[in-house]
Amino acid sequence: MNNWFTVKVKYTKQLENGSFKRVTEPYLLAAMTFTDAEARIYEELGQIIRGEFNVVGITRTEIHDIFQYDDADVWYKIKLTYDSVDADAEKAKKVTQNFLVSAHSVKDAYDRIKESLSTLMVDFVIPSIVVSPIVEIFPYQEQMDKELSRRPIKEEDADLPNIDSKPGKKAVFSAPGSDENDLEEIENEISDDFDEDEN
Repeated sequence: MNNWFTVKVKYTKQLENGSFKRVTEPYLLAAMTFTDAEARIYEELGQIIRGEFNVVGITRTEIHDIFQYDDADVWYKIKLTYDSVDADAEKAKKVTQNFLVSAHSVKDAYDRIKESLSTLMVDFVIPSIVVSPIVEIFPYQEQMDKELSRRPIKEEDADLPNIDSKPGKKAVFSAPGSDENDLEEIENEISDDFDEDEN
């Protein structure tokens, strides 16, 4: 099962005015372990950053889903809460989930998360929307998950969601094993239960 990891990388960056500055930037990527996250960030950024860079921190990050729109490159972290009823205990439990959305403003991020979650069958509240420092996101790629035979991915080999060239199109990234896959299993269990009752 893959998880999201925030990896902080320190390197010398050339600014717009031509000067150089030592910076630390966070990147988000899907990986199986901390070791895998470190190995993968070196491969991903080795093609982007000139010169040396160092990984200065890796933390597991709880992100439920990521909605990437191709017309915005600023990431907003959205905290969402809703009540989930436990059928056995007959008690409502408050569930909190974090999402990332690329948008132009807080209002735009709010509108986009409302649109993206419009099919959710529960009432939810959005207690906070903040600008995320995340520079770039590297979603799960099966080709990069081979520890012994790692290789750079060619553009034609990449198995990423297709983002249309029209502005405002989005891609959704979930680490495999997230709740999105769990929902399908729950639906299958429910249908199995009904099938048994009929017999």
